[in-house]
Amino acid sequence: MIERALKKIIQESQRTHKAIIIMGSRQVGKTTLLKQLFPENDKCIWFYGDDFDTQQIFTQINSTRLRSIIGQNRTIVIDEAQRIKDIGLKMKIITDQMTDIQLVATGSSSFELANLVNEPLTGRKWEYQMYPLSFAEMVQHHGLQNELRLLPQRLVYGYYPEVVTSAGLEKQILKFLSDSYLYKDLLSLGSIKKPEKLVLLLQELAYQVGSQVSYNEIANTIGLDSKTVETYIQLLEKSYVIFRLRAFSRNGRNELKNSRKIYFYDNGIRNALISNFSPIETRMDTGALWENFAISERMKKIEYQGIWCNKYFWRTKEQKEIDYIEEQDGVLSTYEFKYNERKKTKFPSAFAKYYSSASYEVISPENIETFLL
Repeated sequence: MIERALKKIIQESQRTHKAIIIMGSRQVGKTTLLKQLFPENDKCIWFYGDDFDTQQIFTQINSTRLRSIIGQNRTIVIDEAQRIKDIGLKMKIITDQMTDIQLVATGSSSFELANLVNEPLTGRKWEYQMYPLSFAEMVQHHGLQNELRLLPQRLVYGYYPEVVTSAGLEKQILKFLSDSYLYKDLLSLGSIKKPEKLVLLLQELAYQVGSQVSYNEIANTIGLDSKTVETYIQLLEKSYVIFRLRAFSRNGRNELKNSRKIYFYDNGIRNALISNFSPIETRMDTGALWENFAISERMKKIEYQGIWCNKYFWRTKEQKEIDYIEEQDGVLSTYEFKYNERKKTKFPSAFAKYYSSASYEVISPENIETFLL
C-alpha cells in the first residue's frame, strides 16, 4: 500500500472538530484514502454524492432527520459532495448543530463545491488539495533509486494511481480518463456550451506546455472568442486539470507583466490528449515534459508540506527567461529545468542586474530529488 501524503495531515485535523474537505480531480485516490482512514462501520457512515438515493436524502434534510439517519455513528463522510444540491448549507447544519460529529467531504469540482461551502463554512473547515501520486510518495514507497530509474516512465505516463499500479495498461487507463471522465463535472456545467471546443482547447494547451500562452491566438485557432477561452481555462484550473503561472515583474522595463504559462497536473493526461506515448528518448518535446513534470511535482510538495510562497516565471521582450521562480519571505529562488544536464545554461544577466540576491539552480534528473523531497 502506498502511504499518501495527506493521511497524517487529515488525522491531525480531526482534533479540531472542524469539517475536513478534500479537493482534487477524479481518480486521484480521495475515496481510497478516506476508506483507509474512515472505514464504514458502526462509528462511520458514508454518503455518495453520485448516488441518486443520497441526493434525494439530502434534498429536504434537517438536523432531526439527519440525526436519526446517523444513529450512533460519530463520523460522516460525503464522497463527491458537489453533486448534492446546496451541500454547503447542509454541511453547515452538521458542523453547527452536531458538534459531536466529525464531517469529512470530498469534491472533484472546486468551482462547485468550494463556492458552496466557503461562505456557509467560514471558520468551520480545513480544506486540502489531493493530487495524483507524487515523486515523494513513490520514493517513500520503494526508494529513491527505483523512482529515479522510473523517471522516463513517469514523464510519459504520469502518476495517476491506477496508471502506476497497472503496468501494461497505462494507455487504456489514460484514454479512459482523458475521454471526458476526468471532466465529468466540468462538462455538466451550463457554461460549457461547446464540449468539442473544450477538447480542442486542451490539445492546444498540451502542445504549448512550457511556453507563453496567448488566449487570442488559441481563440483564433479553435474558433472561440478570447473571453470564452479564458473562462474555459479558469474552469479547467478549478477542476484540477491544469494550473497557471503568472509572470514576475518588479523593476525591468522590458519584463513581460501580463503573460502566463499553463501546465498540466499530470504528464500522462497531457500526453493522452495529444495521443503521444512515445518513449522519452525518441520525443521532440522532452524538454517541455521535463519542465511540466518538475513544476507540477513541486506544486505537490508545496501543498503537502504547507510551504507558503509565491510562484512565477520570468521573461523579457528580448526572450530572456527563467522557467520558475519562488518568492518566500522576500527571498527569490530561481530554477531552470534541463532534462539533459550537459546542456549549458546560465543565470540571465538582465535578471541578475535587478535581483542580485536571487539564487539560481538548474534542475535535471541528476539532482531532481533536491527540488522535490
